[in-house]
Amino acid sequence: MLDESLLDAPDALARADHRGLLLGAAEAGARVRTAVRHAAEAGIGNLNPEGRPRAVLFAGSGTAALGVADLLGALAGAAAPVTLLRPTGVAPAAGALRWALPGWAGSVDLLLIATTDGGEPGLALLAEQAYRRGCSVVAVAPSQSPLSEAVGGTRGLSVPMAPTPQEQYEETQAASPGALWALFTPLLSLLDRVGLLTASAETLQLVADRLDTTAERCGPAIATYSNPAKTLAAELAESLPLIWTEGTAAAPVGRRFAAVLAELSGRPALAAELPGALPAHGLLLGGDFAGGAADPDDFFRDRVEEPQALRARVVLLRDRPVGGLTAAPAARELAISHETAISELEPQEGSELEALAELVAITDFTAVYLALASGNRE
Repeated sequence: MLDESLLDAPDALARADHRGLLLGAAEAGARVRTAVRHAAEAGIGNLNPEGRPRAVLFAGSGTAALGVADLLGALAGAAAPVTLLRPTGVAPAAGALRWALPGWAGSVDLLLIATTDGGEPGLALLAEQAYRRGCSVVAVAPSQSPLSEAVGGTRGLSVPMAPTPQEQYEETQAASPGALWALFTPLLSLLDRVGLLTASAETLQLVADRLDTTAERCGPAIATYSNPAKTLAAELAESLPLIWTEGTAAAPVGRRFAAVLAELSGRPALAAELPGALPAHGLLLGGDFAGGAADPDDFFRDRVEEPQALRARVVLLRDRPVGGLTAAPAARELAISHETAISELEPQEGSELEALAELVAITDFTAVYLALASGNRE
């Protein structure tokens, strides 16, 4: 059950936030600025690439790292394919995971490694394997971690992960809001340098500014009625979110939103891109999760013994105003025809990276509010 009264009680939210998630979300802009500085100090701006890599390989562990891989694939995939190297192992523990390069990887390819841990032996072994194959290696990991030392020992480039400005909190949660930007920002600077996307220092400053502005709109002191993240959190109470996305950058943001909802608040969610989401989720709208399947005002319902049934709610994410062909009207029509509520998020004008940052920030704050108001605080 969601305690909606908690959403408009900033002091109570602060007491419930044992993991510092609200601070992590609010400080995303600061993490971007620190990460830009770390990337410059590591020498990314001084690189003189001989040309674009044939392919970009990505390895990492945790929700933040997987989100980074998805976002990079969306932003740079047209210039060079981004291939996620998935680990194998007997358990999802740092010491049990192993990564391997594909057989075709060689000297014309680029390996990116991102992790909030830095102690995974499998990632250090992967860096050594890449060195033997002649791949260029760039890693973002906590400073002085085993991985950063291993990458430095194989002539790769290691960028220290930007720490949280609030050192009293240890961001052990791989999905913590600030972790994404600490890993993502240096790699944006790198891919800008090698010509796979546009993310200059000026652009990243605008991203940090957009994150700050969104944090002001979504902060705990802002009432629910004028706070987009609190409003969405309240709308998603007792629902199964169906996250439908439209636009290049919105798709990975939607998938990250579903992953963060599961990790931080224990809430299931499904993400799909329009127009394919309509046939993919159509049966959900008409089945047991249909909006009209249960009547919350049923006087005779046993409210003690019978838990509230989950009902589908569509969340439509669009990364920019879309002109011309759009599946949004069809999505709204399908939801309304099945008596399913729909929430919509569309960023303000700006670059693709600014739009992406705004959507990530709002959905991160939403997941945090759901976690705190639902009692999932540990």
